Amino acid sequence: MSDDYTAVDGAIVGVLMGSKSDWPTMQAASEMLGQLGIAHECNAISAHRAPERLADYCKSAEQRGLNVLICAAGGAAHLAGVAASLTHLPVLGCPMRGWSLDGLDSLLSTAQMPRGVPVATFAVGKPGAVNAALFAAAILGLGNETIDAKLKAFRAAQSAKVDKLE
Repeated sequence: MSDDYTAVDGAIVGVLMGSKSDWPTMQAASEMLGQLGIAHECNAISAHRAPERLADYCKSAEQRGLNVLICAAGGAAHLAGVAASLTHLPVLGCPMRGWSLDGLDSLLSTAQMPRGVPVATFAVGKPGAVNAALFAAAILGLGNETIDAKLKAFRAAQSAKVDKLE
């Protein structure tokens, strides 16, 4: 295993960013995973500037205990798509607001995957990061009663906060 990324013992979700500048957004995914008690690791690995490091990370992900990858990149960069081509694990794509088109370029490049290489695509920015973490929890909860219960409790608490118009 390469020393070029941080592997966390017990992590079951890998959160990847194309660059450190994505952290202010993807921190929301990390916080949601933490709130749900889901062990995860966070790394910045560019698909374009460090392709060998990304290949090593993705190809070793399952062996290291990861079950889901959440990938974020801005512009027309396609970290999620490259990751999906390197692993059969579920890949959740989080488009970032970039330097042009306010994230539309990221959204389209993440959503428009070719047939046979799926990436689940979420909203641009922090809402997408949080929803990707919740979706990862839903996937993991299918086989883990503890995660399932925490996700259901989160959803119930969220619903309870909604004002009723009665």
